Amino acid sequence: MSHTRTNKDQLLARTRRIAGQVAAIERAIADEAGCATILHQVAGVRGAIAGLMDELVADHLQSHLVAPGLSDADRAQGGDELLAVIRRYTK
Repeated sequence: MSHTRTNKDQLLARTRRIAGQVAAIERAIADEAGCATILHQVAGVRGAIAGLMDELVADHLQSHLVAPGLSDADRAQGGDELLAVIRRYTK
C-alpha cells in the first residue's frame, strides 16, 4: 500500500498515541481508578481508533478506487478489500 508508506510517520505517531492511551487505561485499572475515569479513557481510545480507521479508509479509497490510471481489475480488488474491512469493522 503506497499510501501507508507516504503517511508512515504520521500513522506511526498516531498509533503510538493510541498505544499510550491504552497503557493509561491499563494503569488506571491497576491503580483501581474510578469506573467513570476508565470509561472516559476507553471512549477516548475508541474515538482515536475510529479516527485512524477513517483516515486509512479515505486513503484506501483515493489510492485503490478513484486514482487515475487504475484498471477495472485494480478498482474491483480495491473495492473488495474495502468491503471486507468494513464488514469486519462493523461486526
